[in-house]
Amino acid sequence: MSSQGRPLKGLFDPGSVAVIGASSTEGKIGHTLLKNIVTSGYEGDIYPINIKGGEAFGIEFLTSVDDLPDGVDLAVIAIPAKFVKDSLKGCGKRGVKHAIIISSGFSEVGNVEMEEDLVSIAEDYGMRLLGPNVFGVYSSTADLNATFGPAKVRKGNIALISQSGALGIAMIGMTAEQYLGLSAIVSVGNKSDIDDMDLVDHFAHDHESEVIMIYMEGLPKGREFLEKVKDMPDDKAIVAIKAGRSEKGATAVASHTGSLAGSDRIFSAAFEQGGILRAKDLREAFDWSRLISSTVLPEREKTVIITNGGGIGVLAADAAEEYGVPLLDDQTFLKETFSDTIPPFGSTKNPIDLTGQAGREEYEKAMRAALESDEVGAVVGLYCETGVTDPMETAEVMKTLYEEYKDDKPMVFTFTGGEFVNECVEWLRKERVPAFIETDDAISSMGALFKRKRFIKRMKDGVVSERIDLDIEKIEEVINDVREAGRTTLLEDEARRIIENVGIPMAEGKVVSSLEECIDVAEDIGYPVVLKVVSEDIIHKTEAGGLVLDLENREELIDAYQAIYSNCKSKYPDAHIRGISVAEMLHGGEEVIVGGTNDPSFGPVVMFGLGGVYVEVLKDVVFRVAPVTRKEATRMMGDINAFPVLVGARGQKRKDLGALSEVIYKLSHLMYEVEDISEIDLNPVKAFDQGKGCKAVDVAITLKREAV
Repeated sequence: MSSQGRPLKGLFDPGSVAVIGASSTEGKIGHTLLKNIVTSGYEGDIYPINIKGGEAFGIEFLTSVDDLPDGVDLAVIAIPAKFVKDSLKGCGKRGVKHAIIISSGFSEVGNVEMEEDLVSIAEDYGMRLLGPNVFGVYSSTADLNATFGPAKVRKGNIALISQSGALGIAMIGMTAEQYLGLSAIVSVGNKSDIDDMDLVDHFAHDHESEVIMIYMEGLPKGREFLEKVKDMPDDKAIVAIKAGRSEKGATAVASHTGSLAGSDRIFSAAFEQGGILRAKDLREAFDWSRLISSTVLPEREKTVIITNGGGIGVLAADAAEEYGVPLLDDQTFLKETFSDTIPPFGSTKNPIDLTGQAGREEYEKAMRAALESDEVGAVVGLYCETGVTDPMETAEVMKTLYEEYKDDKPMVFTFTGGEFVNECVEWLRKERVPAFIETDDAISSMGALFKRKRFIKRMKDGVVSERIDLDIEKIEEVINDVREAGRTTLLEDEARRIIENVGIPMAEGKVVSSLEECIDVAEDIGYPVVLKVVSEDIIHKTEAGGLVLDLENREELIDAYQAIYSNCKSKYPDAHIRGISVAEMLHGGEEVIVGGTNDPSFGPVVMFGLGGVYVEVLKDVVFRVAPVTRKEATRMMGDINAFPVLVGARGQKRKDLGALSEVIYKLSHLMYEVEDISEIDLNPVKAFDQGKGCKAVDVAITLKREAV
């Protein structure tokens, strides 16, 4: 039977563990593994195996896998790669349920076939396989440290998954140093069987784990991963560190959408869409995990900052705006609630300034007022070191309040100053209180908490995306004709047929092959008109001199027609010019771009942004994994920097956002439903005033190089 999909309970809560390659020699991986298992407090049966025999930690070694009793839950294999296959087969024969292959020397160095053999053996025996090329597993559930990393692990509710073995080992030490409690640690290595999705699924149902922190370098099954995490319980959260932020991973260049995509842009968009909190580095990931794992989500979008220093309060307010932490600004409420808690020269404006003389009593009174108010959703406590108060007394108050109210509303604290206040932060962290030295780190963590809360609300309010009515047969007819012609780029009239099938409005137009026909069509449409070259070899018409706008009469039309042929033949002498497109000239409206491309990890994606000829310069675009709901399409528009232009900045009229969102929505479904399409650009799309709709001016569609 296939091992895929079987639960991983025996990996993280085994009743018995075999260590194949155990050693009595200090410094060897087999010795460290065995030592960590024995000293971690694990109470199950332990079976060290070494072909030479031996003894360590009072346990006599077996000399063969064949000596194992039937049905051992977990085997940890740390022997040279060439011996792993036979050892794994022996484990299968003895009924071992899970195997961790510590050994390296497989697909990561090109030995793919050796690794495939291991997977086949595991499948034959119904065994789950972690690795190869991993550092092992820690599980607080079983008090089991089956790693060759640091022995000291602090128990908690954060599950740590790492694709990098070395970095994962380093993170074990870092979490202990920062007093972060872990429910589990696991490295995925080569992901021959057990991968990120398996582990996320396990931890999503693990009562010990409230936050899943993942370091990843790639995600081959990105779309499947998103589907998995969308089903996460509300009381779980994923914090991810994705390596590789550069856009060098972008491979598609045939369209604006493709050239702007880049692997990192898509990852960020996909994580946002799936409710995954993407941290920029380990420090941020640890900070966010610390707060999320120690408190509840805010019920109200109102935060109060309480401080003893105006300067640090201003810094916190700046950070709140940057990280999306909403501050309560009802001045009447703030004055009524906090006027009795501050001196006459303090401030009831948010941040609440208790002034530099504030100590234990002042902080307790003000913070309790905030925590007991139904209007306040979250509280931030800031302390600046002064010479007149004892910071440890304030720290003790914060700990007391945190323990009293942590199940009601989120709190976060910072202590800024020298060595003494740093000791306060360390003490609070030991007591599992979310405390920070840097104000920015505290507010950033609170921002992650609000982001998680908003995602959950969005999912509850969201509408299941309906499949739109596409005439797939007619679309495939167009695509088949293009492929039979030996092309992957659709001509404008071909692309029009597909876009109009989806129900996306386009400027009226037609492709012509003679000057006489051009004149007839122009006069049918009515001046002014636009002329564009039609050629699969000329992607960017403006640069080729293949686009002329605002032609008012027949004479201008004739001149433009001849100029386009002359310009394009001069700059692209080998280009196949299939004709000239004649289209209505659309005046007014804002130019946006709607596009689609395919990402190696997430498949079809849709893009929206500021359009026109400068789209690749300004790069004011956003992406989503397709298909999207209408609500998500509307959110996309709000995410671009130029959104104020669309809602009527500087006295301009609001554009028809409903019509625009419908274009995004429909194009996302086209990308998802028609696998043959590689890229689409609708650029520009003219967005007219509210109620007057929108129209695509130009369309470019490229097919995948090999038919699906």
